[in-house]
Amino acid sequence: MAAAAEVVLLDFWVSPFGQRCRIALAEKGVAYEYREQDLLDKGELLLRSNPIHKKIPVLLHAGRPVCESLVILQYIDEAWPDVAPLLPKDDPYARAQARFWADYIDKKIYDSQTRLWKFEGEAREQAKKDLVEVLETLEGELADKPFFGGGALGFVDVALVPFTSWFLAYEKLGGFSIQEHCPRIVAWAARCRERESVAKALSDPAKVLEFVQFLQSKFGAK
Repeated sequence: MAAAAEVVLLDFWVSPFGQRCRIALAEKGVAYEYREQDLLDKGELLLRSNPIHKKIPVLLHAGRPVCESLVILQYIDEAWPDVAPLLPKDDPYARAQARFWADYIDKKIYDSQTRLWKFEGEAREQAKKDLVEVLETLEGELADKPFFGGGALGFVDVALVPFTSWFLAYEKLGGFSIQEHCPRIVAWAARCRERESVAKALSDPAKVLEFVQFLQSKFGAK
């Protein structure tokens, strides 16, 4: 196990992208130091560690920065390969499929959820439709499997599950029920939360709703 001083995570409490990294580190049993970042007043370490995007999360391993959450997940899986593998070791096609779906999540969910809180009227209604379509597509991929990774928590599960803390906010903003549209996704989210690594990393949905309301008031349509 790596010493805490060797591994540092620069993160922000509600970030689904940072929560991915926390889950993966917990699954691997890697001790690390968590450093909360002020995204309105970014510190020198964050700016120096991620000079291109200037965003969290950043994983520092022996002082070397790794940026972008999906890249970090793959790094964690390769740096600590002997415990709780996130990607199948002996199946390149399955690894490619997992990377495809994780990329789909990044490209589709974040965009839809941002439009959901940022806009009103027809634009918000379109964001809701787009978000439901994405979740239904993911539910089709999940099918009857316990997890996207099959019988155990895997790469796609870790990529998606932090967004489930935002489901309450989605429903309040969009006036719809995720349970009605995607019952398998809701059941899958409950299974994931039974894992200590997930339960400890994910934010309280009520706190997420408060945060989204703050975003709306500060950056939403006026």
